[in-house]
Amino acid sequence: MTDSNTQRDDPVAVGSRVKVISSSGSRSSDTASRFGVVLEDYADAVIDNSDLGRDWAPVQRWAIALDDGRLVSAADGGLELA
Repeated sequence: MTDSNTQRDDPVAVGSRVKVISSSGSRSSDTASRFGVVLEDYADAVIDNSDLGRDWAPVQRWAIALDDGRLVSAADGGLELA
C-alpha cells in the first residue's frame, strides 16, 4: 500500500511526522494539536463513502501513532506535515 504514495505526489507518506488536524466535530477537551507518525496508508482500501449508503462514520485513509501512545485515523486533508 505504501507504493501508492510515490505515484500520487502526496507529501504525506508512511513514516512522515504529522500534525492531526482536529475536525469540527471534535470534543472540546480534545482540541490540542496532536502530533505523531503515519503508520499506514489505506488509500487502496478506502471505499467511496457514497457506496456505503450512509454519511456517518466515514472511511479514513491514514493510521497515525500519536506521541501520547494513541492510535488514530484521519481522512485525506486531515493531516499536515510537522
